[in-house]
Amino acid sequence: MTGRPTPALLPVPLRGWLGPIGGLAALLVVALGVLYADDRRPGAVDARIWAAVEGVRAPWRGVALATDFLGEPVGAAALVAVAVTGCLLLRCPRAAVLVVVGPGLAVGATKLLKPLVGRTIHGDGNLSYPSGHTAFLTALALAVALVATGRLGLGRMTGTVLVLASALVAGAAMGWAQVVLGAHYPTDVLGGWCTASAVVPATAWLVDGAAGRVAGRSADKADTGRPDRS
Repeated sequence: MTGRPTPALLPVPLRGWLGPIGGLAALLVVALGVLYADDRRPGAVDARIWAAVEGVRAPWRGVALATDFLGEPVGAAALVAVAVTGCLLLRCPRAAVLVVVGPGLAVGATKLLKPLVGRTIHGDGNLSYPSGHTAFLTALALAVALVATGRLGLGRMTGTVLVLASALVAGAAMGWAQVVLGAHYPTDVLGGWCTASAVVPATAWLVDGAAGRVAGRSADKADTGRPDRS
């Protein structure tokens, strides 16, 4: 059978940009974690940003609460379900795997990092670094943007701009909500964004590799089972 090849989740033209960006993001996650390890107070940058956004009232507080809901289990599950449905309707099972696994691994990474860093907010029981809500929405936006880049066949520059812009908008929206609601320090939000930026491209690359190996084995079996017409 022949047909249009399945687009890569991490197109080759984007790897030269997103690979180094992901590596830098991972280093920043570690650096911030070391800097704020076992901290119980906002840093100087956190305090300045908090002072600028404190006292937000209706209707913006309602917007912040609605945005925060998208990172809660019910809201997050609904968003992922919509993304998976869209991928399956487009007959892109590989993309469906990414929109589930990418955000899942990003959130899982924040859960592993929080007790290691030990930073708290509003009491010792509230681990805050990095922000899982921010990591989730950023990761989902990254995954969807990568899928769109592959499906549309965008070039290196346009694809990179789309992916990074999607991540920045999603991360900024959720990060703003977390800071306004007092759920996270601004640097927690940055850590969550960087976590997603490091995890999702790596996940896309791994899914591409796994899908390629499966396709290769299937092709080998098909060739083996094909009758000899010589």
